[in-house]
This record gives sequence, structure tokens and C-alpha cells, in this order.
Amino acid sequence: MNYTLVSFVVLYLLGTLAVGVWAGTRIKNTSDFAIAGRSLPLIMVVTTTFATWFGAETVMGIPAKFVQGGLSAIVEDPFGAGTCLILVGMFFAAKLYKHNLLTIGDFYRQRYGKGIEVFCSVAIILSYLGWVAAQITALGLVFSVLTDGAMSQTTGMIVGTLAVLVYVVIGGFLAVAWTDFIQMIVLVIGLSIIAFFAADLAGGAGQVLDMASQAQLWNFLPPPTFTEIAFFIGAALTMMLGSIPQQDVFQRVMSAKDAPTARTGAIIGGVSYILFAFVPMFIVASAVIVMGSDALELAKNDYQRLLPTFIMTKMPLVMQILFFGALLSAIKSTSSATLLAPSTSFVENILKNLRPEMTDKEQLFAMRSAIVVFAGLVLAYAISMQGTSIYELVSGAYQVTLVGAFVPLLTGLYWKRATTQGAIVSVAAGVGVWILFFPQVSGLGEHFPGQLAGLIAAFAGMWAGSMMPQALKNRHELVQAVEGLGA
Repeated sequence: MNYTLVSFVVLYLLGTLAVGVWAGTRIKNTSDFAIAGRSLPLIMVVTTTFATWFGAETVMGIPAKFVQGGLSAIVEDPFGAGTCLILVGMFFAAKLYKHNLLTIGDFYRQRYGKGIEVFCSVAIILSYLGWVAAQITALGLVFSVLTDGAMSQTTGMIVGTLAVLVYVVIGGFLAVAWTDFIQMIVLVIGLSIIAFFAADLAGGAGQVLDMASQAQLWNFLPPPTFTEIAFFIGAALTMMLGSIPQQDVFQRVMSAKDAPTARTGAIIGGVSYILFAFVPMFIVASAVIVMGSDALELAKNDYQRLLPTFIMTKMPLVMQILFFGALLSAIKSTSSATLLAPSTSFVENILKNLRPEMTDKEQLFAMRSAIVVFAGLVLAYAISMQGTSIYELVSGAYQVTLVGAFVPLLTGLYWKRATTQGAIVSVAAGVGVWILFFPQVSGLGEHFPGQLAGLIAAFAGMWAGSMMPQALKNRHELVQAVEGLGA
């Protein structure tokens, strides 16, 4: 075990805890806790939106899939995920900001009523299980690697969860925003320096880019068959649209000091995420040159260890400190936000419907308690799902919000004829068709992506549910008018 490296990591963790404690002294009400009192400047909105997606899968999952399958294998993330933030900035941020809401579920209540509010909030909360579990899994892996196996991955998960939980419970989104700001600086500087060092080990950046070209890793489009194209589009839309009706994205929009800041911050954050995601891809491509077949074998069988192994075996201590600082920054920034988001949604959109008489102080206590409970549930889920890849945990998390929550949000903002009946039919049709495509239910999912079929059904359901009652009413009135003329 490298005690110097472990000491630096412990100091870094203690530093983030100190920030959380400091932020906690500034929390006065639920607005401060959930959306930082709508006070963040542009630079902090950019860093916190960027940090939304830059987590474990960006550093360890995406690069390994890239060296195995090229750009076409990672259309979902980073391309879909980054485009999500850009779309939020362009079409959703300003409109949602004007509503002055605490959670995304509040919009569903205002537009469609409590039934849709509760269902969509439950769907959003459930979608976080895989996302947060991926970060906890990565934390366990990091601590196991750091201690050279002296700490098991399960113990590492527990320690990592506690390290994040403390400052989130104390400081809420204000602590998340400040730690994101610090952690993204560490991440960008650390990974950039490592990329230069990795290129030098590989014989220069030109060698790395040539290897990627020869291996046809720059191919983005799928084979020109209906099935391949359908699954490509389905993968892209899963995070591109399924991540839009998410509380963590909404929190970043609503935490800005004004609507233009919310819009601009989301767009810059999305573009920055797509561009900087290429840095860990470049580092792993360098590892393939330096480590040869060993790297490809790790990428195939245990890709989550590829990058840490490369850093630990081929780079000096300074690079190791930079890498684990950057990696922990990525993981902690995502896990902190994704612990806070579902907990605030649960209290605001589910618990308050059961206990509407809660005071603001009671609601704040309930949010903190919900974070602890949710963290415990996700930790148990992550431990039970050991062996599942980080990338798979993340990519499967947003299908439920794509088919169940996206269409009511989009049409609620942009289509005046959208009704509560339309939202109910949309949710039922979207989720129902998506479930129909499960392998356990039918073989349809082998030929067409279930999430894309569910999205199409959700749009059809919204149109039918909103327009058919009006059409029937108009027909009834026309019949009555004709009968009146005949009389």
C-alpha cells in the first residue's frame, strides 16, 4: 500500500467535508438546501452542470467502451448526455425558471394535477437507483485499488458513501455546488496533465491518434440496417431526452441567479462535457499502446480497472495523486448531486401530499432524513449488483423517465392542448409498451429498442388522450345541433 497516496486522498476527502460543514452554516430554509437559494453565478452553474454527468462512467466506463467499439459504442454517453444539457439550456431552462419551483415534480402538479406529479416523481426517484449505484460501485473500486486490496470493494463502498453523505446532509445543494466548483478544477487540471504524460509514454499524441484511426475507432454511424439504426437512435435518445425530466438537472437550472444564467450555464456545461470526455478516452487509448494486449484484455473482462491499473503501474506518484484526485472529484460530484435530487423530490412531491401541514423546518429535516435513507437503500442495491458494469448501471437508469416523464414535460411547456387525460394516457402507453419489450415479456426487444417504442407510444398517447375527448365533445355538439335543426 502506498501510504503517501492514501494520505493525500484522505486529506482531500476531509477538505470536501469541511466545505460541506461551512455550507451548512448558510442553510436557512428548504430553498437554500434544495436549490442554493437561486443565487449561483454563471461560472458555478457551468461547473455544477458539467459535474452532473462527469462521473465514474465518464472516467472509467466510456473510455473502455471507446477502445472496444469506437464512437458508435458511446453515442448514449457522452454524446446523448451532453446534448441533453444543451437542449435543456436551449428549450427548457428559461421556461422552467419562470415557474419558480422547488422540484421538477412541482411542474407536473401545476400542469396536470397530483396524480401525474406523484407518478412522474416516483419514476424519477427510481431512475436514480442505477445512477447512484454506479458511483458507489466506483468509490468501492477506487478505495480497493488505493489500498492494494487491503480494503474490500464492499467496505470501500460503505466508506465512500459515508464520505459523500456527510457533506450533502449538512450542506445540501449549496455544499454540492461549492464542492463541484472545486472538484471540477481538480478534475480538469489533473486529467489534462495525465493526458500529456500518457501521450509521452505512448510515443506522442500522433501515435495515439494513428492507433485510433487504424482501429477505426472514429466511426460514429452504425451499420446501415433498420435494426442497427433503430438501436443507435434508441441509445442516443435514452440520456439525451430521458435525462431532461430529472431533478438533478432541474436543480442546476433553478439554482442560477436568473433565467439567462440558467440557459447559458446549461449550454456551456453540455458542450464542455462532450469535449472534455475525450480526455479520458485519449488516456485509455494511450494505455492500449503502452500496455498492449494486457490493456485490451482488461478492457474486455474488467474494464473498470483498466485506467487505475495503467496509472498505478506505469506512472509516478505525482500522476497517481493527480489521477485519484480527479477520479474522486468526478465520482463525488455526481454521487452527491444524485443523492440529493431524489430525496428532495420524495419530500416535496410525495411526503408533502401525505403530510401537507409540514412546516418549512420540518420539511428541511425530512429532506436530510430522506438522503440518509436513500443512501442506505442505494448502498444495499450497489452491493447486491456487484459485477454489473458501471456503464450498464448508468445507461439503464433513464429509460423509465424517457418513456414516462419526458413527453408530459415537453408538451406541458409547448403544447397548450395537452391535458391531464392526455398525460395519463401518455404515461400508461409509454410505460406499458416499454415493459412489453422486456426480454422476460416478449422477444420484441431483440428487433426494436423498447425505450424508443415506449417514447413513440407516449407521444401517441398524449395526442390521443388530449384530442379524443375534445373531438368526441365536438361530435356530440354537432349531432345535437343537427338534431335541433331537424326538429
